[in-house]
Amino acid sequence: MEKDPVLTRASLTASGKVKAFIIHLARATRRKPQVDALINELPIASEIIQALDGAELSEDDVALVYRRYLHEPRYPFRLRKSEIACFLSHRKAWQSIVDQKLLAGFILEDDIALTSDFPEVFRIAQDYLIPGGFIRFPIREDRESGPEIFNNGNARIIVPCTIGLRMMAQLVSYEAAERLLAVTRTFDRPVDTTVQMKWVTKLQPYSIFPGGVKEISSTLGGSTVQQRKNLLEKLKREVIRPIYRARVRRFSSKQI
Repeated sequence: MEKDPVLTRASLTASGKVKAFIIHLARATRRKPQVDALINELPIASEIIQALDGAELSEDDVALVYRRYLHEPRYPFRLRKSEIACFLSHRKAWQSIVDQKLLAGFILEDDIALTSDFPEVFRIAQDYLIPGGFIRFPIREDRESGPEIFNNGNARIIVPCTIGLRMMAQLVSYEAAERLLAVTRTFDRPVDTTVQMKWVTKLQPYSIFPGGVKEISSTLGGSTVQQRKNLLEKLKREVIRPIYRARVRRFSSKQI
């Protein structure tokens, strides 16, 4: 059943004030054809955000933005330079939304492809985006649950009890971009786990299903962020990660 669309406003594309930003690392040359494909397929104007390269970040660069244990619950792992670069690349996209005075930006990473569901779910997301809104387009439906605010039988929007991970695709309002920039001048964890912290950001992201996107990094040379870990590091993460996630769930249950 479709809920009363109290959040609905005129389509953002009608105003010409929504734009796509595709985050792309220049040295990831195998991904450039997919970037070009996205530009051709997306129904709105697109711009490439040149991603920062973790390999080029100096220790001084890192010290300017990264501080361990800024927020509760404490993030238990030290960030790699590739994760810091990924975060800074998303900040570049948020900054572009603000600098260009857009109503919203659709931010994508360069290892996704659009599915046949995308045109409908993107239209719905635009209609339900409000000032301060942030709508995620997850690649999986089984990782988040929460009350529905929209369901037309083909697509649904939920308010996730615990916000999902990954930053593959999201529609970000001007106000949300402005807020995220303000609270992430320094950060202590990856960008997706930061967006989870609604008690810090004071934002409540929604998620739309199906997400209309799929990950294709395995066909494009693999991840540019994840790095191989030794056995000890893998075991440590396997033990600590569930404890951290349980703490996030407890914090997520609180009102923002």
